[in-house]
Amino acid sequence: MPVQYLALLRGINVGGKNIIKMADLKASFESMGFSDVTTYIQSGNVVFASVEKDNARLIDRIEKELSKRFSYTSRLVLVAHPEMKKIVAGAPKGFGDEPDVYRYDVIFLKDPLTPAEAMEQVSTRDGVDQAYKGKYVLYFSRLISRASQSRLSRIISLPMYQNMTIRNWNTTTRLLAIMNKEKE
Repeated sequence: MPVQYLALLRGINVGGKNIIKMADLKASFESMGFSDVTTYIQSGNVVFASVEKDNARLIDRIEKELSKRFSYTSRLVLVAHPEMKKIVAGAPKGFGDEPDVYRYDVIFLKDPLTPAEAMEQVSTRDGVDQAYKGKYVLYFSRLISRASQSRLSRIISLPMYQNMTIRNWNTTTRLLAIMNKEKE
């Protein structure tokens, strides 16, 4: 029985670098033998099904193939459907409830980085940012009116940033909805 996954690609279609059309990305996943392939927006979100159940092998295979096909160093975070359900359900109480006041992001982590390790290195500014440790991810919110003072952008300069990718809350919940629909 195939397992449904979400591949969150890092560093594509950002700032004019590593430009990959979603149709080409979808075709690449299909050529690797994955089924029910769906892409969502240009930031490299791919829902697919595979009979392979070993996450490490899947990640290695996909990263190698994408690196070769698109001539860039592919890095991705892989999330199985049951994990994605837990990520959305496990958000802190009220997370995402005030989109006119706060920006909400989910920081997805790539093994071997753990939420506890990541949380130790993430800094927040009092009155602007809040960060929460989840089972698989970090949840980060920042006050829109003071977004320029947020410390979220400092994450990019940390070595651990290579083992994470960030999606906003709306994208995260939409990806789960896509996965739920594909599962039907």
